[in-house]
Amino acid sequence: MSKSKGWMRAAWLAVCANVVLLAGCASAKHQMGQLDQRQYAYSAAIRWGDFEGAWMLVDPKYRDAHPMSDVELERYKQIQIAGYRDVATQALPDGDVVREVQIDLVNRHTLTERSTRYTEHWHFEPETKTWWLVVGLPDLWKD
Repeated sequence: MSKSKGWMRAAWLAVCANVVLLAGCASAKHQMGQLDQRQYAYSAAIRWGDFEGAWMLVDPKYRDAHPMSDVELERYKQIQIAGYRDVATQALPDGDVVREVQIDLVNRHTLTERSTRYTEHWHFEPETKTWWLVVGLPDLWKD
């Protein structure tokens, strides 16, 4: 093989490698955009008291393993969410993402206000190309 053909081949391989890398970056960027949309939908559902809607963003495997009773859902109706703030977000080595949030809430019956912390754990399911919350709804009654 001549010197110029070898150089052209190396340049062509470099171009191909860059195209593959850029496609991977675009895919990762798209995936993170999807995560932002899911987190926004989840936090909006919690802020508006739509706990059934928030429950539908929880991984179906988790929902099957930990079914929520009507009594548990009714309990969430006793709470008014006054604030939902992202405190910290961290990408894990396995690609999952954890987000620490602070939830400010008011008990509708006693009108007492308090804050609690909650850690969301998000996992991307490649088969469905969907981000799922792999923990349940926040426990707003813990001590």
